[in-house]
Amino acid sequence: MYGLSDEDLRIRDTAREFAQSLMPYEVEAELADGALPTELTAEHQARAIELGLFATNMPTSVGGRGCTALQQVLVQEQVGTVTNGLAWVAHTPPQWWVEVATEYQRDRWLLPAVRGEKHEAYAITEEFAGSDVSGLEASATRDGDEYVVNGIKWHVTSFNLAEYCFVQAVLDNGPHAGDHVLLVVDLPWPGVEVVRTPKYSHNIADEHPIVSFTDVRVPASHLVGAEGEGMTFSQDWFRFERVMVAARCVGAAQRLLDEMTTFARDRIIDGKPLGEYQLVAGMLADSATELFAARSMLYEVARSIDAGLDRKALHGQASMAKLYCSEMAGRVADRAVQVFGGRGYMRENVAERMFRELRVERIWEGASEIQRIIVARQLMNRGPQALLGAR
Repeated sequence: MYGLSDEDLRIRDTAREFAQSLMPYEVEAELADGALPTELTAEHQARAIELGLFATNMPTSVGGRGCTALQQVLVQEQVGTVTNGLAWVAHTPPQWWVEVATEYQRDRWLLPAVRGEKHEAYAITEEFAGSDVSGLEASATRDGDEYVVNGIKWHVTSFNLAEYCFVQAVLDNGPHAGDHVLLVVDLPWPGVEVVRTPKYSHNIADEHPIVSFTDVRVPASHLVGAEGEGMTFSQDWFRFERVMVAARCVGAAQRLLDEMTTFARDRIIDGKPLGEYQLVAGMLADSATELFAARSMLYEVARSIDAGLDRKALHGQASMAKLYCSEMAGRVADRAVQVFGGRGYMRENVAERMFRELRVERIWEGASEIQRIIVARQLMNRGPQALLGAR
């Protein structure tokens, strides 16, 4: 089914077995604000690296696995079956960096990231610039061989675990004033401070603090690409991550469907399985149907990436996949809680955890509303066939 090759199936099954090995730790992590003992998390990452599930998006030229987009999706789909971010140890460093990184940047950050020795964070979002990063206010002033960065960034995911972060800012002087730059900042670094770390609905080890940059001096050697290209790299990252979000949502929906189908079959009400009652049967059927549609779309988009489809068309297709898969997973999670009843409201139940964790998938990496705008613009500017292919 889905036209997967033998190698695709091997990678998927390896990722599935790895994900299943993490599931026994979910409740422990949930009750500890998402954190497992450091040494245990290190063991899990080492295992992911050993199995070839780490840096699947990176080419072999930098030590990555060189997986196809479809194979990357297959891995991240299994990552999505595990709650509390425990499978995030199967990490994907920024693949767009390979083509533009200087030798210095490759040695200092890129290669260690591919080896699993360093972890990055993205400091892009601001209080009044979320899904649309064109409204950023953080500034970067060129001062000789340095940039001076000032601004406050929100939702800096994984900042507490990162050894460096990408900071996107707006140039306020020089020939490219008004354009965006992307800079790499080692952590910790003078002038970089956590303002506060909000609590979120989910419990995972990766925190999302609000971080201030006050007169932070960044060497010009830390500039990614060229001045004015910062938005390009962010868009590449968004496009990639939107497909990976879709993959994780499909995996989460599959786990939920498995769990609630088993419960509906085993739970006996008035002498017959819960799943034989029509209203419950309808929830199971709707969930399975939407999951099948979502996975089919997701795999087709991944194949389009592998086939080298037009960049703008891919941008629109990634938005469609992220939009549909994230909203589908939210509906499945809601039904799962309902099928489990009171059990579905207990934190020890996977449906309760997924219900909370999946809500953010319709927000980060571009809210559903932004995805709809992107798709609609593609239709208006280029026509349905450019986005949807042959009729």
